[in-house]
Amino acid sequence: GGKGMRIVRKKEELKSCIETAQREAKSSFGNDRLIIEKYFDSCRHIEFQILGDQAGDTIHLFERECTIQRRHQKIIEESPSPVLTPELRKKMAETAVHAAKAINYTNAGTVEFILNERNEFFFLEVNTRLQVEHPVTEMITGLDLVKMQIEIAEGKTISSFSPPKNALPGYALECRLYAAATIFSIS
Repeated sequence: GGKGMRIVRKKEELKSCIETAQREAKSSFGNDRLIIEKYFDSCRHIEFQILGDQAGDTIHLFERECTIQRRHQKIIEESPSPVLTPELRKKMAETAVHAAKAINYTNAGTVEFILNERNEFFFLEVNTRLQVEHPVTEMITGLDLVKMQIEIAEGKTISSFSPPKNALPGYALECRLYAAATIFSIS
């Protein structure tokens, strides 16, 4: 959720940014270990919903674009992404499935990528759970991901769900509202 994130643009900022991020991480998570990643000034955040079953089958249920953010918190999520060509979508989806298969992933999850202006994509993370934006995927596919997740845990296979194959079946948009409350009392 953006906790501990710092952007370092000059070498002389590195030490103080690391120390500040470590303090925040320790305070928020009880652990001051950091991950250092390349920063892209202009990029898109695209994630693929995946499902893996106990039989070793893994599929994707298309992407969600989550580029519009505030303070590293997603605000707008939509599917399909307005920037992916069919070829790029296929390549990213195959990479997401390959990543899940490489770790024998069993569950509903999300493989996230950063996409730059040259249509190069980079692995960001795997969220090993349903994310709050999973209804976007449910709306475009007509599938109940919570039910499917439970059924996978019970041993059902993906082939029993009849998920959509290659065509994007719809369009969905989710908007999150962030509001600050001011509490005061009058005596």
